[in-house]
Amino acid sequence: MAKAPTVIGVLTEPPAPTWWKVNRHKVFGIGGLLIGSHLAGAPEQQPGTPRPAHTAPAPATSG
Repeated sequence: MAKAPTVIGVLTEPPAPTWWKVNRHKVFGIGGLLIGSHLAGAPEQQPGTPRPAHTAPAPATSG
């Protein structure tokens, strides 16, 4: 008489991943872009320093 095979384990399908596990890379990526855009933004504008203006034309030199 043949001996029945011994069952070692039963394969089951793992549970479906949660929303967080599926989308966390997107959340961290968007968060990083938002923080980075505020930290690495354009430098603050320096106040404009007045430049010397020409009030009269340069004297003509005869040569």
